[in-house]
Amino acid sequence: MFNYALKNGVLVTPGKEIHSGVLKVHEGKLVSRDSAVAIDLGGQSCVYPSLINTHDHLQGNYLPPVGPKPGSYYLTWLPWDNDLKASKTFAERSNLSREDLYNLSGYKCLFSGVTTVNDHFPQKLNGQILPTLPIRAILEYGLAHETSSYDLKWGDGVEVEHERAVKNKWPFITHLAEGFDEESMHGVANLEKMGILDSHCLFIHCIGFSDADIQKVAKAGASVSWCGFSNKFMFNVTCKIRKLLRAGVNVSIGTDSSATGSYNFLEEIKYDRELYRNMYGEDLSAKTMFEMITINAAKAFWMQDRIGSLDEGKLADLLVLKGRRDDPYENLIAASMEDIELLVLAGTPIYGELRFLDIFGGSAPGDYTHIHVGGRPMFVKGDPAGLYREARRKIGFKKTLDYLPFDPDPETPSKNT
Repeated sequence: MFNYALKNGVLVTPGKEIHSGVLKVHEGKLVSRDSAVAIDLGGQSCVYPSLINTHDHLQGNYLPPVGPKPGSYYLTWLPWDNDLKASKTFAERSNLSREDLYNLSGYKCLFSGVTTVNDHFPQKLNGQILPTLPIRAILEYGLAHETSSYDLKWGDGVEVEHERAVKNKWPFITHLAEGFDEESMHGVANLEKMGILDSHCLFIHCIGFSDADIQKVAKAGASVSWCGFSNKFMFNVTCKIRKLLRAGVNVSIGTDSSATGSYNFLEEIKYDRELYRNMYGEDLSAKTMFEMITINAAKAFWMQDRIGSLDEGKLADLLVLKGRRDDPYENLIAASMEDIELLVLAGTPIYGELRFLDIFGGSAPGDYTHIHVGGRPMFVKGDPAGLYREARRKIGFKKTLDYLPFDPDPETPSKNT
């Protein structure tokens, strides 16, 4: 285990004033005890809880995206699924194994500062793969695809999955109101009839919510994952985000897969903020967005006792960014993949500038490889460059995946199709 302290950083955590100070890590957790190894950030870096993505489909992260025909949009998700499976993107993606796609998606998360994500598939499909990823993809959840007649019947059934979530203090996660057909519009009512509208529920998309639905969800203490980019791309509308926030709903942010969504989490939060401005003519504060992608997301996963803030006793999941803006909240929302200096999962560095790895003393020779991002030599857990090269070999040409911020073969031009 790595035991160390980060000093002279700007510490940014939910519920507390921003301040300069020391963050101490011992055996994977944040502690108050002193450490023999101190890493001086020089007062130039901001330290945040690492980011949490509450909705992705890790098997589906491939480019280019697939969407409606020009000038039209979908009424619900099912026509999109049909278009996807008939697309060149899907045929090309099929050259890669499920393990390939999941590992590429793990690095999609890592390179955007995300250390915790939900993969919206049943554990029977992903349970063996998720523990092998370079980040934390949670396995503790109940699951349904959705609640309409064209539900894909993931998991063991809505009632069984919800009961399991309640028993184990997990989230129960389902797409809800992802569209405007008759059935999608009755998602909340369907769950009410089943008696499972409660604080364990994490609802994805929710674009068809009525005002009454929003009040019911707020009263139940349920959470919502806002996927603005994917919603606009597929449906030309997103959820009633301002009403959700004003009702006190616990809102987090998800990317959905890159087949319809933003190509990484940092781009998603920028897009969602601009979308809010365009919808309402007012700003969604950077502090509110910071809470959405840290403590709100942790609450949605029923993991707020372990992640989502820099409080003592929690797991040391840390994101260190270059301090490019005076306001640390704005600094996070404006950040790009090139601004990440260090990413830590449960105390263990998984990505960062080489200067940090030297101070940590390195690790077993096979644990890390080196890449260049934005002209900087970086260390990273595993071998994403080798994975990228192997994916290109299977695809048959030098494919570009924009969520990977480096080129493992820079000597020849890349392309997307």
